[in-house]
Amino acid sequence: MVKHQAYQPILITDASRSQDDQLSSRQKRYVLMMGIRVACVIVGAVLVGTKAPLLWLWLPLVGLGMILIPWLAVLLANDRPPKEQHRLAGRFQPQHRDETPPMSLTAEERPHKVIDVEP
Repeated sequence: MVKHQAYQPILITDASRSQDDQLSSRQKRYVLMMGIRVACVIVGAVLVGTKAPLLWLWLPLVGLGMILIPWLAVLLANDRPPKEQHRLAGRFQPQHRDETPPMSLTAEERPHKVIDVEP
């Protein structure tokens, strides 16, 4: 007689976020980072226009922000969370590793269920 392993149900909390949720969060992050870049451009223009003290310090910092932020924004906007390859691997394994999974056997080799109708 073949023992059937009790399968555990898949919990909804194990499910990954939907594609739409992931896309909207990446879009919000991109818009926020590009807003910070626009702020860097405005601050740089104001600093140059007013000839602020320590301009030699602030201008490279603002310039670095204007150069790095778009690059980081594109990288983060295109980045998806890693896929969980083995999320369900432990749930549907046979109990004994020596056993051959039933679907890998031919039709003649598979165990047959016999129903006896006579008492």
